[in-house]
Amino acid sequence: MSAYAVDRLIFGPDDVDLSRSPLAGHFDAETYVLGAFNPALTRLPNGNLAIFVRVAEALRRPIFDGQIHAIRWEAGKYVLDAWPLELTDTSDPRKFLIRGGRWKVMALTSLSWILPVELTPDGLEIVAVHYGKAIAPQGSYQCYGIEDARVSRVGDRWLMTTCSVSPERHSTTLYSSTNGLDFAFEDIILDHQNKDMLIFEGLIGGKYWAQTRPLGDLYFTYPPGSEWRGGPSINLATSPDALHWKPHIEPGIRPHATTMHTARMGGGTPPVLTDRGWLTLWHGVEPKEIVGIYRTYWSILDRDDPARVVRTEHVPLLEAAPELTRPLEDKMYVRDVVFTTGIADAEDHYVIASGEADLASRITHVPKAAFA
Repeated sequence: MSAYAVDRLIFGPDDVDLSRSPLAGHFDAETYVLGAFNPALTRLPNGNLAIFVRVAEALRRPIFDGQIHAIRWEAGKYVLDAWPLELTDTSDPRKFLIRGGRWKVMALTSLSWILPVELTPDGLEIVAVHYGKAIAPQGSYQCYGIEDARVSRVGDRWLMTTCSVSPERHSTTLYSSTNGLDFAFEDIILDHQNKDMLIFEGLIGGKYWAQTRPLGDLYFTYPPGSEWRGGPSINLATSPDALHWKPHIEPGIRPHATTMHTARMGGGTPPVLTDRGWLTLWHGVEPKEIVGIYRTYWSILDRDDPARVVRTEHVPLLEAAPELTRPLEDKMYVRDVVFTTGIADAEDHYVIASGEADLASRITHVPKAAFA
């Protein structure tokens, strides 16, 4: 059972009307919702909450005629690409690898787009699903989809970062809004593989700050006896305008050598300011089989110098909740995954939004006392 009194799935695959999908009518093949998950979260001017759900839309029959097929955006339409089965590795249900190269090259089994869903102020009921405000690919730099939105309110603007996927680059793209629901594309802001860019909800020293998480296939080791473990870590960057970003010279949150539960880590929620400093929720991944075990942890960062970690808690704040996904058992394709992506203040508690099992969107009310 969950440790929290309010902890439920709010939106899942069955809640998506694919007849209103950006992909509808573009090709003669049936699709289904592989997942409706990893929702960004923000509070709107009317007091309601909004989540921005990643809808991963996949082919019902990706394999036919001895080939595996992938969806791709091209010049305003969606098309299917076919790859010979003998050239691919399909062991991961989320993607397939193209064999034969000297480095990893892959395609996705789904194409993702972002669906805004308006919720009641407590986040526990759906008010409206805004298909007309969906965020879908619009350029070759995101021809394989738009993933894992994060939304931050800074002053009178809402800023959304997304991961745009293409063979050109694995980039971070920025959208902005003046009302929290209608987002306009701004630009590519990070040109390297970076899945988790989180803009702080407030300026520090007159600058925008963000957490980043650059990825690669090679990391250098820390010396023997170090408290840190080499591998993916959460870095920092600053900007004068939220468009032009400079890496911060000091490192951010790094994996500790004493725990395998956070051997791989990445950002979760945009940092929010508290009396003790910036509260940031992040994910740690314990190696297991193909995907690993994803859990949510938290840290407090100094309000004036976010490179200084005031406190990190190694007891998980959230873990995967099989009791929540049991009614969706027939749709499960990964397990042991909670991926927290949004936070909103609600007086004595925070409303936390997460992706559960890469399948559905989860809302949890976490008392502020949990971060004492």
